[in-house]
Amino acid sequence: MDDSYNTNLPTSHLIGSVPAVVNEENNTPNYEAPKANMQKFPPNNGGGSRQGYQTLGSPSEEFEQQPANNWKGVFSVSSYTQYFNVDTDVVINRLMSSLNPMTGDFFSKIDANPDLYGLVWISTTLVFVLASLGNCATYLMQKRTDSSASWNFDVSYVNMAAFSIYGYAIVVPLAFYFLLQYLGSNASLVRFWCMWGYSLFIFVLSSFLLVIPFEILRWIIILVAGTASSCFVTLNLRSYMESNDLTIVVIASFFLQLALAIFIKAWFFP
Repeated sequence: MDDSYNTNLPTSHLIGSVPAVVNEENNTPNYEAPKANMQKFPPNNGGGSRQGYQTLGSPSEEFEQQPANNWKGVFSVSSYTQYFNVDTDVVINRLMSSLNPMTGDFFSKIDANPDLYGLVWISTTLVFVLASLGNCATYLMQKRTDSSASWNFDVSYVNMAAFSIYGYAIVVPLAFYFLLQYLGSNASLVRFWCMWGYSLFIFVLSSFLLVIPFEILRWIIILVAGTASSCFVTLNLRSYMESNDLTIVVIASFFLQLALAIFIKAWFFP
């Protein structure tokens, strides 16, 4: 039999033959395969509940961080993390600068990264130092005058130290900030808090020397420490306001800092 005859037969009508499946959709030029939409279990049971089928690409809840410039950011801890982003070397460098008041370049050092770590840490340290060493100095002075007299720890030193030191470190820079804003001078509250906070560090060191039970020596120590701290605040504040003639403000900062030193001596080391 001729082979060409067999090849011309319609094979679609032969027994056992299966016609080829032609996908008409794949032949269209703009065809796109449907994307799978994976969903979470369990399904929604009705009502206003947010539980139900949810796509994996859209989580049901997202953490909403309050921006720092929003009023709600005042109550957010994340708004203040940038002011505590300092390491040990930076803090030590700023502490050493506070002990060298004649440079007057403290604001230039903290301009890129003012911190509140010094304000919180130094103020808290000074509170406990004044409370503890103040009682120790009172004990030594009392035993020096009358060794047989009884002595009790005065807990009120802690309350007075916390009220005076925290109040001074927060309220005084805040008052100078509003005063300079009212007088038309640019001021930064965070930088003021940073500078006044580090200015208290010298009182931490001088408190250990004030334990010495000699009254004249105590006054000399506190006046030297108060003058150094006052010069630190005054010179840096004057360099910060070099374009404005606000001498009265600079003088006020000097005497306020010196008054704090005298208060520390009179109240905690009598």
